[in-house]
Amino acid sequence: MKVLITGGSGFLGTSVGAGLADAGHTVISADLHPVTTPGVTSVTLDVTDADGVRALLTEHRPEAVVHLAAIVTPGKDSGREVERRVDVEGTRNVIAGCVAAGVRRLVVSSSGAAYGYHPDNPDWITEDQPVRGSLEFAYSDHKAQVEQLLAAARREHPELEQVVLRIGTILGERVDNQITALFLKKRLLGIRGARSPFVFIWDTDVVAIVQRAVTGDVTGTFNVAGDGALPITQIAERLGKNVLWLPDLLLRAVLAVGTTLGVSRYGPEQTRFLKHRPVLDNTRLREDFGYAPTHTSAEAFESWLATHPQAHAQAARGGRRPR
Repeated sequence: MKVLITGGSGFLGTSVGAGLADAGHTVISADLHPVTTPGVTSVTLDVTDADGVRALLTEHRPEAVVHLAAIVTPGKDSGREVERRVDVEGTRNVIAGCVAAGVRRLVVSSSGAAYGYHPDNPDWITEDQPVRGSLEFAYSDHKAQVEQLLAAARREHPELEQVVLRIGTILGERVDNQITALFLKKRLLGIRGARSPFVFIWDTDVVAIVQRAVTGDVTGTFNVAGDGALPITQIAERLGKNVLWLPDLLLRAVLAVGTTLGVSRYGPEQTRFLKHRPVLDNTRLREDFGYAPTHTSAEAFESWLATHPQAHAQAARGGRRPR
């Protein structure tokens, strides 16, 4: 197959591109930044340029497009409108380009954050749960808008096959992100009365799932997470740290002051992130998509801890060792 990957120079894009190229597929990495992966052709693409997206897809006419381009961790000079242009309008442009170029299959990396951080979220969220997003979190809000675009495309262009992957928190040997940064704090924050569970997925599992989404026969929307979940207490135990339990209103006040003074990047809305995290049920991934993750959520965390020296050293000082 000929496969084009948007956001191909990112961590996930380079891994997926290398895997597909090794399997004998023709792979084109389309991004603002070049890649030097053997067997992968690198082209320049700005997904916010509608004409450029259409022209590139029409020129190369890939059989499948893997759309990974998104802003997960905003830079210092980023802003909500910039992020929306990439996340939402970029996806709109990719969908339109796929239709114009006669692309057969579109694989999109969505997120569990698309469900939103809501107090009425069920304990375990299946793919049938409405995608509502949370307006105060740009990434969550944008992913929900992206999924609305994809739903409209399924109605209007059923000839364009879709595989939508709602991915949980990715951990891996070379993965560091906003969530893993929380685990390196002196103490973990918890909201009194909330278990704050996390679901994790190991990075090589994500790569294998994306590759299968490209080359397999199954279409649809799938939660991507390891089995089980880890509440904040079990994460703290593995890290050899304590949890600082605070009442919701107190933590909101502290964060509000911190952001006002410029000493905290997290605002009072962060309490919703801690209290109402979507916990992804992976039954459909296993039974319908046909993939069983190699790591449970607990095993993914243990593997991340073992391969990150700073976190491992902190756990050792706290009298803990990875299990």
